[in-house]
Amino acid sequence: MFFFLDKAILGMALLRIISGCLEIFVALLIIKFNDIEKALIVNSSLALVGPPILLITTVIGLTGMADKVSLTKILWVLGGVGCILYGVKSN
Repeated sequence: MFFFLDKAILGMALLRIISGCLEIFVALLIIKFNDIEKALIVNSSLALVGPPILLITTVIGLTGMADKVSLTKILWVLGGVGCILYGVKSN
């Protein structure tokens, strides 16, 4: 028996795996540097990666559901993601 994954599911999962591997890599760098200033710099660089990953995975998911969900609901989800990104945006 064969099991096929939806392209949207596969794309979202791969992006999250890449993001998770990057998180682990940064954690190992922090341990390697063993310096609080360098650790904060490396940790802050993750802030550049998180929001785009969130946005891209959401767009992929909504694209995969476009035929099942009304345009109004898609706009509500995109508005919610926009509020999240606005809320975590630094000054």
